Amino acid sequence: MRNGLKGLLLAGALAMSASAALAEAYDAKAIAELKQEALAGVEARAKLSQVMNDQIFSYGELAFQEFETSKYLTDVLEKNGFKIQRGVAGLPTGWTATWTNGTGGPVIALGSDIDCIPKASQKPGVPWHDPIVAGAPGHGEGHNSGQALNVVAALAVKDLMIKHKIAGTLVLWPGVAEELVAGKAFMVRDGVFKGVDVTIFTHVDSNLVTTWGQPSGTGNVSVKYTFHGEAAHAAGAPWRGRSALDAVELMDMGWNMRREHLRPEQRSHYVITDGGDQPNVVPQEATVWYFFREQTFDNIKKNYALGNKIADGAALMTDTTVDHKVVGTAAPQHFNKPMAEAADLNIQAVGLPAWTPEEQAFAKAVQRNIGAPEKGLDTKLTGLEPPKEKPESGGSDDIGDISWNMPTITIRYPANIPGLPGHHWANAISMATPIAHKGVQAGSKVMAMTIVDLLTKPELVTAAKAYFKDVQTKDQKYVPMLEASDKPQIQINTETMAKFRPEMAKYYYDSKKYPTYLDQLGIKWPPAQLTPPAQPKSE
Repeated sequence: MRNGLKGLLLAGALAMSASAALAEAYDAKAIAELKQEALAGVEARAKLSQVMNDQIFSYGELAFQEFETSKYLTDVLEKNGFKIQRGVAGLPTGWTATWTNGTGGPVIALGSDIDCIPKASQKPGVPWHDPIVAGAPGHGEGHNSGQALNVVAALAVKDLMIKHKIAGTLVLWPGVAEELVAGKAFMVRDGVFKGVDVTIFTHVDSNLVTTWGQPSGTGNVSVKYTFHGEAAHAAGAPWRGRSALDAVELMDMGWNMRREHLRPEQRSHYVITDGGDQPNVVPQEATVWYFFREQTFDNIKKNYALGNKIADGAALMTDTTVDHKVVGTAAPQHFNKPMAEAADLNIQAVGLPAWTPEEQAFAKAVQRNIGAPEKGLDTKLTGLEPPKEKPESGGSDDIGDISWNMPTITIRYPANIPGLPGHHWANAISMATPIAHKGVQAGSKVMAMTIVDLLTKPELVTAAKAYFKDVQTKDQKYVPMLEASDKPQIQINTETMAKFRPEMAKYYYDSKKYPTYLDQLGIKWPPAQLTPPAQPKSE
């Protein structure tokens, strides 16, 4: 991909001269008029954004298995004149879609995640737990919505660029396996973003907001430890066995003891993905999967090294051996101030969607049924605030790796309901309803307007790069945590999707037959019933 994208961007060498021309061509009035055209272009594609949102929701594909989603998105973009490069960075579901107009101008990348959550299957528009396919994965975070937002914004701006002869390049790309923080660092390492000037990322939220500086949250290393022992009859000759499961349990005990003496900002968690075959056989192999989260590059690497040390100790205690594989990494995030300020002006102009009383009643019902405060949907913009002096700890996102390689912001848009658990079936409830459709449209308008700013204000791109160089990376440079030998663990989730996909495929959205996915599922909107049906009494 390094050479492929570079070949597409040879004209970028003339960007400075093109920028000078743009500075003369677009005054404030002209830019405002272009933004109004962009808004009209997004509104004209409201049906497309709804269909894309619902279509991807219906696929519900886990990390590394986003095949239907990627095929659908690349087909849409290819039909609209984008040049597709598939399989980037060793990711079968990774791709870039590139379109260039004229000579020079900025290269603007637009990204959003596409994977979903295990066991989060849920019927949209039903305010209690009601899976489409019991036990199957589903969009319990809302990653079905961001690409719909980006594609519609890109197509609206593409029309402008052609009509008004605006030079520049748009590059769309997917966040593969974000739930495992296992895609973007590989894309960065393998040069997928070489030649890109700025990146705008989008992520589902319950408000319309962007940030700059270091937000609350953490960076992360995701790693699997596999212990190798010796099998034996667990009752007849246990002394002949060396239990890999014992080693896993000792590692977990050791980490939990050491956890008390780590910084309170750290977050770490694990699951035993292989504990052996059956109780009467001493497990000869066992695997535990860890996430080590911290707020700085140095502390992430320190905790990762400590995990390796404890794993080695567990192997010594059990006379087993251990190896480990990095599944993915995420750098701490740092977002660009000039870009965030420009995007916030557009957020203020667009504002939150006008929610109907029925939509507010639905949101409150979901909150009530899940045990969250009944606040309904947000009606006031959060607003752009300076970063906290001491950011709180929390989750990770591998957009952090991109944010340390070029000026980057994330636009968060109001397609979900406030106060829900996250990574949970409840977060899927709104994601193929008019709530999500409105939120995606609002975010798409902000995205389109911000792209217009970047295309027509060369001083904005210059300021973004200056902040990146002179502020963000003045004292702290990007610290890659992948080794050259690390490869994407694309086999993960293969068995799960093979198990559930045949049944899930029966419910893929058919937009030619049904106006919305709710119509296909026979779900009325707004729903007449907002409380769960009574459970039958057991005798």
